[in-house]
Amino acid sequence: MNKVATFDLGYTRDMLRALFDLPIPESGEVHYASPDFSEADPAACRADGAVLFRNGEEKFGVILETQRARDKDKIYAWLEYIANFRAREKCPVCLIVICPRRRVARWALRAIETGHPELRLIPLVIYSDNTPVITDVAQALENIGLAIMSAVTKSEDPQINAIIAAVEQALYRIDPGKAWRYARYISMSLYGTAQKEWERRMSTMTYPYQGEYAESLLAEGEARGKARGEAQGEAKAVLYVLEDRGLVVSDQVRERVMACQDEAILRAWLRRAIVVESAKALFD
Repeated sequence: MNKVATFDLGYTRDMLRALFDLPIPESGEVHYASPDFSEADPAACRADGAVLFRNGEEKFGVILETQRARDKDKIYAWLEYIANFRAREKCPVCLIVICPRRRVARWALRAIETGHPELRLIPLVIYSDNTPVITDVAQALENIGLAIMSAVTKSEDPQINAIIAAVEQALYRIDPGKAWRYARYISMSLYGTAQKEWERRMSTMTYPYQGEYAESLLAEGEARGKARGEAQGEAKAVLYVLEDRGLVVSDQVRERVMACQDEAILRAWLRRAIVVESAKALFD
């Protein structure tokens, strides 16, 4: 999944201007930029995504990373992303790191020393401490991007259910195609009881985008199944959907799914995989 392509660019502008004092043009063109900042080894220098804001001769680049765990290699890669994007576009560039977990945010906020005197990088981090609690639907609609950040960074907040309810209803009022991508991103970013609550809401399929969200997972799972062929492919598809939703798949669940040779049962499990609250519940 292209993590940055999840976000509507207009909403991205509004969200970033609300969270950080960045010299992003208030109007003008905005488009996705290539997140490949490498010259020889693409795998070694590819960000989650990049956005280029332009208003006439004025340009500003933003590199976006979603970080769910610490990664010691990123303290070197992030500097390369910025340097290469800046050289390519001939404009200022900043790095935004989205951290759903507070402990990962504390790591990402540390200054990265380059070795050159007075040259260091302190990433701009979106996390629970600097995102507002948005529980009002009208407020969520005013800045959908910010409402999404409120949801994905507040898994541990006591008001998380109200935050989830507000963003869910706000998504109902925007384009369904965009809404289901946001819904999926939220599902992949939340964790613990917050993720279970979001998945429970998605499983009801009350709103148009919820059906698209579920069907997209099912279609991807079935595509993977066909690519691998018959029962083994169906089994792999079941596991793919569970993992893509962020559910923990134990060795016992994995072994039982892979051992099943009945395609009818596997297809039933595949459809259940998009709504169950845990991988183990697949067999209930």
